Amino acid sequence: MIIDDIIAGIDEGGPKSYYSFETFVQHLLKHHIESQEKKLLIATDSMKYGDAFAPDGFDQFVGPTLIEIKFNLARLPVRHFIERSIYRLLNEYTENNFENVLIVSAKPISEKFLFRVEDELSRNNLPFKVTFWGPAELNKVASKNRKVVNKIANNLFALRLSSAISKPIRDWKHEREEIVENLKSCYKKGQFSLFLGAGVSSSAGMPDWNTLLNSLFVTYLTQEFDDDVAMGDKDISDLVSRLNSIDEPSALMAARYLRKGLSKGDGEAKEFIEAVTKNLYKLRNNKFPIDSELIKSIASMCLPRRTGAKVKSVVTYNFDDLLERQLSNNAILHRCIYTDNESYDPDELPVYHVHGFLPEDRKAYDGLDNSTLVFSEEGYHQIYSDSYHWSNLVQLNSFRESNCLMVGLSMTDPNLRRLLDISSKNIERSKHFAFMKRLSSGEFCYENKNGKKSKVIQNTDAADKFLERHHTLNEELMKELGVTIIWYETYDDIPEIIRAVTKHEN
Repeated sequence: MIIDDIIAGIDEGGPKSYYSFETFVQHLLKHHIESQEKKLLIATDSMKYGDAFAPDGFDQFVGPTLIEIKFNLARLPVRHFIERSIYRLLNEYTENNFENVLIVSAKPISEKFLFRVEDELSRNNLPFKVTFWGPAELNKVASKNRKVVNKIANNLFALRLSSAISKPIRDWKHEREEIVENLKSCYKKGQFSLFLGAGVSSSAGMPDWNTLLNSLFVTYLTQEFDDDVAMGDKDISDLVSRLNSIDEPSALMAARYLRKGLSKGDGEAKEFIEAVTKNLYKLRNNKFPIDSELIKSIASMCLPRRTGAKVKSVVTYNFDDLLERQLSNNAILHRCIYTDNESYDPDELPVYHVHGFLPEDRKAYDGLDNSTLVFSEEGYHQIYSDSYHWSNLVQLNSFRESNCLMVGLSMTDPNLRRLLDISSKNIERSKHFAFMKRLSSGEFCYENKNGKKSKVIQNTDAADKFLERHHTLNEELMKELGVTIIWYETYDDIPEIIRAVTKHEN
């Protein structure tokens, strides 16, 4: 069959397969229905039910028809499918009064599944008729539209992007409210994990990567030229700045260089770890409160409720102990895990430091020397190349078992994206969330130099259109990794959104 080959070509597992199949069916049916001089409306609001709507029906479907697209119905328990996909359509029915619901599946639907669904539905007096289509029924439509089938199949991502961009001008803040409601629902269920990146620590004044590296360069050179009276502290600082401006070494390469320079022995040397720890906390900008609003809001998410703890685990890529301090201040039982032989009590919240842990007070923790410090190329390569490294397993388990919220991450780390890609193979739609900064036209078209604001992009209308496309493209790409973007404009937006998610409702 034509359809079998197309489904085989897109069946990579995960959201990418689902979104590709959804796009294929939407555009195939659109061509098929419009050839009958009828309309097909492709869904423009991800929070509404139905992936397409034929207001005048088509083929044997008389009257308004709502179309739901699934990839593999066999993955869902029958009861779960009926409650989530059939009964919830009753809410949509009150608005659209459709007469038919067509459910299209990429994978064949078993007779047992159909019998159980029909048996369950026969006990309820639904105001609409439910019909199932598998590959065989879809193939009949494809056979009548052979000329467009391959064209659609060969341009699936372009069609997805075109559909997303051609939507009416969106109020992204309104869309964000709906996404946050979905996030709140996931949080309440309790199968929830947090993934924290550098942005969380920077909210409390901790140094960024480049600032820390420059400080370590100065530490290294000061140590090397300690007896050279001709070279002062300012000279060393100037040399470091000049080296970075001319050579521009990659961050991981520079870290490897520094680790070799600051270590007197092989391996994760004590001298190097001490230097990194000392510089990490010394460079904290004291103008920022150490208990930033963002850190406080994250800790409040971890606070157990009467119905139990909602946050199952915290995975952090940060070296510092700022979150742990806040958890202690809030009397939240927790356990820092930074090696593969750590364990925790069921009443404790596990905080996994998957890139290493450098608390300011090292004496308060045991076994820190056994932690893999992912600061330079060696540590990164060790984790990236070892599929069974405990830190990879922890992240994969969280992605598979929980809804995850990513805070303070740029989402560009290749290992993170690889793990998301692996874990998304068994899901259809996005189940995770990530905060990402939305570029405004003002900051994109203008820049500040020496306190003066200058225009760098003259055509601001073109910039607005470009940014809309840029944001939409990012949304579609992240969907393929199973992640829904929560856009923010300023860092102050994040703790406000987190507080809205954790707010008690009467």
